Amino acid sequence: MLDMGVNQGAGLHRIALQAAPRVMAVASHGQQQGELPLLWSLCATLVDLGHSVAVLDATTVESADNPGLAQLLDDAQLQGDENSAPLSWSVIPAAIGLAQLCQPMARPGGPLAPLSELFQRFGVVVIYAQAGLLTDLLPDSGIEPLLTVAPVKMSAVTAYQALKQMLLNTRLRPTMAAIVGEPALNNAAASHSPVTNLQHCAMTFLGYRLDALAVRALQPAECRSDDMYRLALRLLENAMPLHRHQFMGSH
Repeated sequence: MLDMGVNQGAGLHRIALQAAPRVMAVASHGQQQGELPLLWSLCATLVDLGHSVAVLDATTVESADNPGLAQLLDDAQLQGDENSAPLSWSVIPAAIGLAQLCQPMARPGGPLAPLSELFQRFGVVVIYAQAGLLTDLLPDSGIEPLLTVAPVKMSAVTAYQALKQMLLNTRLRPTMAAIVGEPALNNAAASHSPVTNLQHCAMTFLGYRLDALAVRALQPAECRSDDMYRLALRLLENAMPLHRHQFMGSH
């Protein structure tokens, strides 16, 4: 048994950090036909790894008929009994609620602190939002938002705009996932691929070396692939724990 109060408090804090849900982010840049399948595959992979997942979807607005984060922030009791088991995977409308967290009012613990009380039952909280919102929510968090480049028109262009916004505003350094089909691109085609062009622009105009993880596009009936597990583990490595701040109180 620890004999010093400060040591006991530090020990409790370490336990809280280990048990705390972890926050990761996925940047939306207007290419949902490529982003959403990868997001859902990522969530399913996280569930396979033993994590319950809450997706805070800032592309969907809360309403009386479709309540979400805004209502939870107003009445935490809506979240239910924290001792009950959460769903393995929940998607929560969050456009208004996440915008509220960005308001300039003082929040002990930063913009995400209110989420710590709402989502302690989950293992992972995924914030799906546009780059501008992520820069307000995640300053100095260490989170590497997932930036998806899909083989669809304009995906590389909008991904570059999101990358520039995150790098220049708050130095968020995204993890890029390049969705590839089957069979793999040959060398000649790969040299002119949207991903290669995006990497060239990032280095030329932003001075940033952008590494890309290739993720194979999956059909709905297919099992998760090794590249999805690698992506999930990388995002978990850079996720931010959401611990309860009252654990650090004086009681």
